[in-house]
Amino acid sequence: MTDQPLYLHAGAHRTGTSSFQLCLDRNRDWLEKQGYAVGYTSRDGLSRGDLALRLPAPRHGGRPLQPWIEGARVMLDDIAGDRPLIVSEENVIGPMRPFMDGRFYPRAERRIKVLHRAWSGPFAHVLFVIRPYGSLYMSQYRKRAEDNYVDPFDEVRSHYLSMNRGWPEIIAAFRDILRPEALTVLQYDKRGSSIELLSRLVPDLPAGLVEPEDRVNQSATDAALLHLQERYAKGEKLDRAAWQAVIAEHAEDTTPRGYARFDEAETAQLDARYARDVERIAEMDDVTLI
Repeated sequence: MTDQPLYLHAGAHRTGTSSFQLCLDRNRDWLEKQGYAVGYTSRDGLSRGDLALRLPAPRHGGRPLQPWIEGARVMLDDIAGDRPLIVSEENVIGPMRPFMDGRFYPRAERRIKVLHRAWSGPFAHVLFVIRPYGSLYMSQYRKRAEDNYVDPFDEVRSHYLSMNRGWPEIIAAFRDILRPEALTVLQYDKRGSSIELLSRLVPDLPAGLVEPEDRVNQSATDAALLHLQERYAKGEKLDRAAWQAVIAEHAEDTTPRGYARFDEAETAQLDARYARDVERIAEMDDVTLI
């Protein structure tokens, strides 16, 4: 148990979280010398990433939260010791797979409740980056198609267009459940560099942060995704190295093939919804929108 503050970078997905966690890894020794503990995942191959929170998923229904709370408490206490803790974990709000059923992070509230009850100190700052819905949904669909068979886009596009809720509800959950001392919502196009993001999250850091060299996850072209989906449809199972090799093989073939696109009217609809939701966020109490 600790009374130290926690600084939470909670994603969101597809907003440069991997780059930010690389920044934490690059600056970890320096941050620890300043008295901070740092928690992030090893999901993108960061060998020192030791955060592995287990939080309730949609398949768990309404099971009691206590087992997850105890597991998260042990995990966070082990990382923090008796130091202020900086955490980066985009999966606090859950996976993106339910987007394809028209559900926007359906277990976010339960997962945030686990985090709240697992940490005995204050939540000093929650920083959350949001992305326009059209590009977010396309990025999610294409990313999932890299290593899973997915239903054709024409069969799921209506679910994206009629999503049950959006960013304001997620931000309200962070505010009302965690009750952070500060809650900052940053629009994706204003994210800036990773060290700028870290300085926003922990504003009292002294000078000395280093921006890591870029290590961008290679995005799959239409040609790569069509090839992968053809193989998955036949029942093939590809490990990470195999599907990444396919992406690399087709990286130079950037010819658009119409794989998973919203049309002009749909894009306008999604952009309008995002604009309305940004206005709602701007009017929320105890939330700073940038």
